[in-house]
Amino acid sequence: QVQFVESGGGLVQPGGSLRLSCAISVNDFTLLNMGWYRQGLGKEREVVAGITSDGYTDYADSVKGRFAISRDNAKKMVYLQMNSLKVEDTAVYYCNLSPNTKYWGQGTQVTVSS
Repeated sequence: QVQFVESGGGLVQPGGSLRLSCAISVNDFTLLNMGWYRQGLGKEREVVAGITSDGYTDYADSVKGRFAISRDNAKKMVYLQMNSLKVEDTAVYYCNLSPNTKYWGQGTQVTVSS
């Protein structure tokens, strides 16, 4: 069973930055495509960013140019650097495989507010 532990969220003002981290407990991590997802209050969970096993990245239109996903295969970690944050980025952020499994971590809350 795969496990995800997200961290790094918090309260930030519009225009600020945060870096999220995700520790993954899984075999063969280097072979897996990974993604960051988010779920705002009253909204469905959505894909934010993805990174393939060989490092190709893709982003939702709403975060292109502001967010950057990366991975450290040796540490089995995935990161999400979030810059120029907007109020509408407020959500609980999760990492998972891409496409996602049925297993989800607790997520990390990101609140963008002045």
